[in-house]
Amino acid sequence: MKVEQIYTGCLAQGAYYIVSAGEAVIIDPLREVTPYLEKARKDNARIKYVLETHFHADFVSGHLDLAAKTGATIVYGPQAKPKFEAHIATDGEELTVGKLTIKVLHTPGHTLESTTYLLKDETGKDYAIFSGDTLFLGDVGRPDLAQKAAHLTQEELAGLLYDSLRSKIMPLADDIIVYPAHGAGSACGKSMMKETVDTLGNQRIRNYALRADMTREEFITEVTDGLLPPPAYFPENVKMNKEGYESIDAVLSKGTQALSPEEFDTAANETGALVLDTRAAQIFAKGFIPNAINIGIDGSFAPWVGALIPGVTHPILLVADEGREEEIVTRLARVGYDNTLGYLKGGFKAWLQAGKDVETIDTITADEFAKRFHQGKLIVADVRKPGEYQAEHVEGAVNTPLDFLNEHLAEIPKEGEVYIHCASGYRSMIAASILKARGWNNLIEVAGGFKAIAATNIPKTDFVCTSNK
Repeated sequence: MKVEQIYTGCLAQGAYYIVSAGEAVIIDPLREVTPYLEKARKDNARIKYVLETHFHADFVSGHLDLAAKTGATIVYGPQAKPKFEAHIATDGEELTVGKLTIKVLHTPGHTLESTTYLLKDETGKDYAIFSGDTLFLGDVGRPDLAQKAAHLTQEELAGLLYDSLRSKIMPLADDIIVYPAHGAGSACGKSMMKETVDTLGNQRIRNYALRADMTREEFITEVTDGLLPPPAYFPENVKMNKEGYESIDAVLSKGTQALSPEEFDTAANETGALVLDTRAAQIFAKGFIPNAINIGIDGSFAPWVGALIPGVTHPILLVADEGREEEIVTRLARVGYDNTLGYLKGGFKAWLQAGKDVETIDTITADEFAKRFHQGKLIVADVRKPGEYQAEHVEGAVNTPLDFLNEHLAEIPKEGEVYIHCASGYRSMIAASILKARGWNNLIEVAGGFKAIAATNIPKTDFVCTSNK
């Protein structure tokens, strides 16, 4: 028996590969399926099942492409109603994979079809659970995402989650390994641990939601407290996972078309495509295509694309560092953005050489920012999350979290200089590029963000320890 966690940091997502006696199973696969096919080929194994813990909201799963390429059976738990061929397992049903057994535990609450898979080893001993978004490390799945589809309130779904945990998971042994679908940084929970694997026994100690003395009412209150609105792309990803999508091969073929500066310019004008510049923030600031949005590939790229680009079908044209085009198209497809039309051949250098128009964003160091701050009152926009802002911020700064920038554009003045920062510079350049594309020409980005600002003598609020909620 071999169990492998395949963890993707930018999505904080865990997929799983299990193999025994020539048969394999994949749990919650990502969109690109080649890595799973290669693992099975190396192990001389046949992929028998693709197990889905639920209809994912934060990424598009690779279940359909995997099934098409391998003949594997797609499996969902009870109450799932996909629009494609799949086996809808019953609660308690057992599936065999080589010498192993996988027991289906229906654990509704995060969604109605949410299911945990209990892996039993060759001897029949309970070995591990693949808990999807039912049980995270340090947290549980948020119960507000499936309200509309389930025709239930978040409180009613939280109650179902409480029942699922106590009837299906907590009775299991302490030495059971817990393999969740997500870790710290995912928007599917509030305060997950940085670890990606743990034992159930340790979770009984460290996870607030598994307290033995917690009442149903207390659980509902704690689980629903402090939930931020989910990213806008979540319902669109659920729809794709439930109803189907274009093959990743076709998406890559279309998205990796090389376009000359003239072809790129024409495509942008004719299609209304968003120009997505994925270069590093400070490189982008020195020169970019007018109206381009900067979301750097070396960061939480896909989640920010999903949060800030309205509509997964919106056409996109890419500006990328040479050799990273396919990676970027793949990472866009992971969150359902399949309509990439191509990339700028030769990168931004080719655009310059063609004599095309260019724009820039002013940036200053934290020391220069502090100097100007002491010389007179400044308008400061802090685009970090509310918890980061509440913990400590520049005196007088206004908090406009990047996640919700599109809904709060009117709050940012177009007159007078606006100094914008985040924690390190990644998010502030995203925000500055969005504002610049919408007509703000008074922006000054503080390089290095609050980390650099905190090292200056600029007045700051007293530090307050906050939770991750």
